[in-house]
Amino acid sequence: MLAGSGWGATRPTVTKPKATSGDEVAEPDWEKRLSISVGPKNADLVGTNEKVLQAAVDYMSRMGGGTVRLLPGEYLLRNAVHLRSNVRLLGSGTESVLKKEASVTAKLADDSDWYDQEVTLANGDGFQVGDGVCLRAKNPDTGANIVIKRTLVARTGNRFKLNTGLRKNLWLSGDPTCSTLFPILNCENVKHAAIENLTLDGNRANNENLNGNYAGCIFAQDCSWLTFRNVEAHHYNGDGMSWQICHDVLVEGCHSHDNAGLGLHPGSGSQRPVMRGNKLERNHIGIFFCWGVRHGLAEQNINIENDIGISIGHRDTDNYILDNDVLRSKKGGIVFRPDDRGKDFGPHRNRIEKNRIIDSGNEAGIGINVRGNIRDITLKANEIRETRGAQKRIGVHVGRETRDVKLVDNKIEGFKTPVVREPSN
Repeated sequence: MLAGSGWGATRPTVTKPKATSGDEVAEPDWEKRLSISVGPKNADLVGTNEKVLQAAVDYMSRMGGGTVRLLPGEYLLRNAVHLRSNVRLLGSGTESVLKKEASVTAKLADDSDWYDQEVTLANGDGFQVGDGVCLRAKNPDTGANIVIKRTLVARTGNRFKLNTGLRKNLWLSGDPTCSTLFPILNCENVKHAAIENLTLDGNRANNENLNGNYAGCIFAQDCSWLTFRNVEAHHYNGDGMSWQICHDVLVEGCHSHDNAGLGLHPGSGSQRPVMRGNKLERNHIGIFFCWGVRHGLAEQNINIENDIGISIGHRDTDNYILDNDVLRSKKGGIVFRPDDRGKDFGPHRNRIEKNRIIDSGNEAGIGINVRGNIRDITLKANEIRETRGAQKRIGVHVGRETRDVKLVDNKIEGFKTPVVREPSN
């Protein structure tokens, strides 16, 4: 009997796989697979904008999957390129550059209800049919932020039709605006997709800020089994790479730098992310574990001159931060964010091991800061050093409400106080 029969036996190993309809587990290793090229010339699809890139991705998706090869060139985008399941986007390294066009913003000139599929702008100059846009407002009753991402699909004067309905009210009392803001590469409800060996330029100086919960050079929502490999993501006025409620994401060998937000943003609810061998420079935060990120691995990453090197917080449990360099962080090296709403809200059971945290923060900077209602943290074999003088600096700070923080074989040098443990309440 086989496994699942109740007898506990193992299944036979597949030794001669054969392509079978609907089987995603066992398939032959084909010598050649379907691919299509995109580029400014000598390509299957010739062009340098998001429309030709999207056409190639959609064609490959229709064929059941394959590789879209981006030939050398600069591709200027007025909307996101939306990835599809089983599609690999493969560039030519620094020679394949996807660059976001400069953003424009206008106020809305008329109220729109949640069921409407159009907006009227006070000034439509700079907007084009086909543009990706972000509509933002305040809920006039609660003050909550409203953020809606859409595409402009038709126009008469300053009236624009959207690709889908609003589903939220955009009333003038909430000061609504429309901006040509979008992720460069977007994944929603996608499985088994890859983005490899290309460069993403967010054109930060010419774009407004958009929060990393909605965009980035790469943005993903409700996906699984994504791979980002050897991608340079830079100068986005927001995050470099952000994925929300996405599971088994691998980010490897990437360079995320000079973004206004987060270098890598494993977002809320994301399970088992692996971030390995990346370089994260001059972002607000190098690696930001958002809410409820669990069983993740951050390994052999180099964090340089971010405001904060690595941040971990609300219900981010059972993660392993191993063998990373966290260098010259402007505000803090590794920071555990406090969340005191209850005993189960903290980032419990995380291991910080064999990292090098050097020159963190200002004259009162802290190498590793563990504070708040947090349980069962292990700091082992880390090298925590300060080379700029002791001043008021602290190597490891353990907060008053924190419990069961184990410090094992760490090397802590150059601080006024190597370890501070606040007395328990």
